[in-house]
Amino acid sequence: MKILIVDDEEAARYGMSRALRNYTIAEAASVDEARRRVSAEKPDLIILDINLPGMSGLEYLKELSSQETAPPVVMITAHGSERTAVEAIKSGAYDYLAKPFEVDDLRLVVKNALEAAALRRENARLREELKAARGAGDLMGSSDQMRKVYDLISKVAATDVTVLIHGESGTGKELAARAIHDQSALRRNGDFIAMNCAALPSELIESELFGHEKGAFTGAATQRKGKFEMAGGGTIFLDEIGDMSLNTQAKLLRVLEERKVERLGGSQPIPVDVRVISATNRDLASAVATEKFRADLYYRLRVVQIDLPPLRRHKEDIPLLAEHFLGLCSEKYKLKCVAISADAMKRLVAYDWPGNVRELRNAIERSAVLADGTSLCADDLPPEIGDLRPSVPLHAQAGEEVIEIPFNSDYREAKRDFERMYIERVLGESGGNVTRAAERIGMHRQSLQQKLKELGLSRRYVLSDEPQDSSDE
Repeated sequence: MKILIVDDEEAARYGMSRALRNYTIAEAASVDEARRRVSAEKPDLIILDINLPGMSGLEYLKELSSQETAPPVVMITAHGSERTAVEAIKSGAYDYLAKPFEVDDLRLVVKNALEAAALRRENARLREELKAARGAGDLMGSSDQMRKVYDLISKVAATDVTVLIHGESGTGKELAARAIHDQSALRRNGDFIAMNCAALPSELIESELFGHEKGAFTGAATQRKGKFEMAGGGTIFLDEIGDMSLNTQAKLLRVLEERKVERLGGSQPIPVDVRVISATNRDLASAVATEKFRADLYYRLRVVQIDLPPLRRHKEDIPLLAEHFLGLCSEKYKLKCVAISADAMKRLVAYDWPGNVRELRNAIERSAVLADGTSLCADDLPPEIGDLRPSVPLHAQAGEEVIEIPFNSDYREAKRDFERMYIERVLGESGGNVTRAAERIGMHRQSLQQKLKELGLSRRYVLSDEPQDSSDE
């Protein structure tokens, strides 16, 4: 990672360079020199002093903020210039440090800024992948399983065959059906009519499918067209076909064979020109074997079968889907949450998603609405998608308290787990007072505040210089 330090004081540049010697450092003493460095060396972060000869750092910050590819900026302000610092944040600075500052504070702010920049780059990469991953309408994903689905949809859309879509609830069966309809040169100009066969009692399904004449039954005050007639020239989508009664199955089979419907209470067959796509989350082959579904109808519907994989079998698509749903949600509700933290993404990928893509979309929407910051953190996720790792108790001597720390084979994540547990415990013993906890830990208050933000704990505690109580002072 390369950091550009822009400060007209050589001693200040030297001190920051020494403190950040683990990074590649470039230096500039003026805005003009900084422009040349940024153009030639493309730094990952700029540390920018406000007081510079010629153009001020604040003016240069505004110039950088207007550039889409500009790196994040940490401003260096004079002591007591809080108003200027606020203006810098509003102008696009990631954070600021007031002179004189501690080396630990500088390192922490730089670390957080670089991580945030990396997160933005990753989200930008995901958005680009997402554009390429739209294989069929609103279905998306770049995994091998989804690419096979897209290929099959493309092939069947070019014909007029009857299609059966099989998949668990929430996998996107209706989206697949709409993609077939939209890609069909023959049907796409007609209507797409969807009907859930499990949503209505059996005595009403036939009326919905085939229509009825006036007076056909009690309450039939007018003539009504059925779904088959309404879908004329287009596509009818029969969702949850496995829940259809045997009696209605027989009538549907006749419609498929004769391409004619007869309204309830009527006697005149009505020709229909529709494509039939059905879907189910049931094992229809087993239902046929137990005589709960007609074999002749099953084979008529299943000319081509498309199997949609559950989300747990193509988890590599979760980052793309999560990023897409967050973008939709942020735009819909005008939210400031526009990115997903690395820790949150790991937990999203680790979860098995029994409700599949629909559950993922709902979880992202709920989390984004409740999130406080610009990034969706692990603590923002629903409880069931929380820390899924097992806890391993540390051994203790007799009479000592046993502390359980979540086990993680990743050293960096394990370290974060320990820091979160340790800091939460000290804060609890300090009555939730950040200032008092910082004193007990031996950290500067600002460093502890930054650590709380880094660990996703900041909104649980009052980040204030003032103690929450003074009962023991």
